[in-house]
Order: sequence, then C-alpha cells, then structure tokens
Amino acid sequence: MVKLWRCEICGDPYIGECPPANCPFCGAKAKYIKESKNAEVNFDVELNEKDKKNAEYALKVEISNAAFYFCAAKKTDGPEGKLLFKALGKVEAEHASVWRKILKLDSVPEGNDQCHVENKENLEDSHARETRAIEFYSKAASESENPRVKQIFQAFVEVETDHLHLSEERLK
Repeated sequence: MVKLWRCEICGDPYIGECPPANCPFCGAKAKYIKESKNAEVNFDVELNEKDKKNAEYALKVEISNAAFYFCAAKKTDGPEGKLLFKALGKVEAEHASVWRKILKLDSVPEGNDQCHVENKENLEDSHARETRAIEFYSKAASESENPRVKQIFQAFVEVETDHLHLSEERLK
C-alpha cells in the first residue's frame, strides 16, 4: 500500500510503499523518515547565540558546496562525475534550505564557487569540503543545547559522511 512519508530533517514528503533508505531530498537516514501523520517536523526553534552563529556558518558551507557541485556537474570530464555532482548539489542545496528555515530567512543566497574540468580534481575538492563539513557539524552538534538543532547537525554529519565515502571510493 502506498503511503505518504515525511523526512523529519528537511520536512519534505515522499510517496511510496515503504520509506526510502535515505531521504531523496536531504539524504537523511531512514530513521528520520516517518509516516507523515507521525513525523515531527519543526523549524520554528529558538536559537541561542552559539546555535545562530553555527547555523549561519552552516548555511554558508551548504551554499558554497552546492555551488561547487553544480559547477562540477556541468564542467567535469566524466559522465558518472556529472551525475554524482548533480546529485550532491541537490542534497547540499536542500541542506541550505533547512538552515534557511531554521534562520527564518526568505531565501537562500546564491553561491559562486568554482570547480575544475578534471573529475579527479573535483573529487579531491569534494573530499576536502565534506571533511571540513563533517568536522564543523560534529563540533556544532556537540555545542548545541537545542535538541532540534543538535538533531539536524547530527543528521547532516551522517549525510556528509556518506558523501565523503562516495569521493573516497572514486579516488581509489
């Protein structure tokens, strides 16, 4: 039977017989995907000064990474790389959207990060970007006293770790 599912991280709905292994929008693990009527999604959270600063920085990271990945999807010299970077760009853009909602902004500013033509160089850049994101998100999660903000940072650590593994596999 087809059901309506909802990701508790990004809030986006998904229609299917069962929940996906990862949110098709933000990449969150299946544990965050619930039947819509049971999903708890809240972006109206009070941010203390540290969480606000970390969320603002996270927004910049995601805008930067999305712009880089969309650039790489257009320019990279490998067909699989084009697909990979397009998919990663969409996920990073969704992450930026989550932070936009948390920060109560009307829109997400556009990024203008550059990329390379060589697929290997883009994969190396991707690896560095994902490593930095994981380190920052882990630190931000440990610093947060807000359960919702902590949950988002922790979920994004998992997603970015998956992205890191994608680049590592391709760099071998």
